Amino acid sequence: MPLVENADTPQSAKGAAVDRATGEAYWKKTSGLMWTVLAIWFVASFGIHLFAPMLNPIHILGFPLGFYMAAQGSLIVFVVALFWFGKRQNEIDEEFGVQED
Repeated sequence: MPLVENADTPQSAKGAAVDRATGEAYWKKTSGLMWTVLAIWFVASFGIHLFAPMLNPIHILGFPLGFYMAAQGSLIVFVVALFWFGKRQNEIDEEFGVQED
């Protein structure tokens, strides 16, 4: 369903139509959120693993800390980021009146 309505938009798809300025503001916030989550993903995917060898001298329950950060920490970051992204996107949708019922 298009966010911005124009003359070619079918009548059935005009339910969540907003004006162009509102649509651009919505996309600016949505794309900003997307780039933030991608940055978090990049750091959790590559950054933690690049620095894991420096954390290996620290041991927890006999295992090096780098192992925990690479194997478990990044997965926890991914799950938390997904829930945060969903919550924040819903807030943006409600702010612009395009939320799902």
